[in-house]
Amino acid sequence: DEPVPDAVIRDCLEMAVLAPSSCNLQPWSFQVIRDAQLRARLHPVCLGQQAARAPLLILVLARPDTWREACAGILEHWPEAHIPEPVRRFYSGVAQFQYNQGPFGLLGLFKRQLVRLLGLRKALMRRPNSLAEMRVWAVKSTALAAQNLMLAFQSHGYATCPLEGFDEVRLRKVLDIPRRAIPVMILAVGRQGERGVYNPRLRFPLEQHVQWL
Repeated sequence: DEPVPDAVIRDCLEMAVLAPSSCNLQPWSFQVIRDAQLRARLHPVCLGQQAARAPLLILVLARPDTWREACAGILEHWPEAHIPEPVRRFYSGVAQFQYNQGPFGLLGLFKRQLVRLLGLRKALMRRPNSLAEMRVWAVKSTALAAQNLMLAFQSHGYATCPLEGFDEVRLRKVLDIPRRAIPVMILAVGRQGERGVYNPRLRFPLEQHVQWL
């Protein structure tokens, strides 16, 4: 039940957002849930899992809907007085076409055909070219930030448990989640109890997952 200090939470979130992301568009957001009553409401939403009783829950959201603001933000907050021209061209031009799927994904449909044609002559980036691929694009980068967040809490002496078992419909009724945001996981954070790890770690043999070419 020991609360996690706000200074520790902030430090870990700062480590999380240092994660790499596709084109540095940082398609993630986090909801830090400390309120006891709100956490109690989330426990059944998380299917009654023991870890969901932790003193801190962090909802990790992937944001396929924020790429346009991110492109503008990179140019606005560039850390040098002069923005290199290739950077300016990419975020004001190429990225605007690359990530824009148009109304109902119709532009993405056109781009898929265009890529198929141009790809006959040269190698090129073929995705994301649909609303579904934008969701995958955002989740991949957000997962990197979530892993950073877990390692950061571990460095402060706190245990974490990423929860994917939750009812998303009920989650959206409890929390104010943007419509197009994707709940990737709820991260439970706290001091590890004596019985926090139930069984020895099990991992499949490395050879089962690796090809040496």
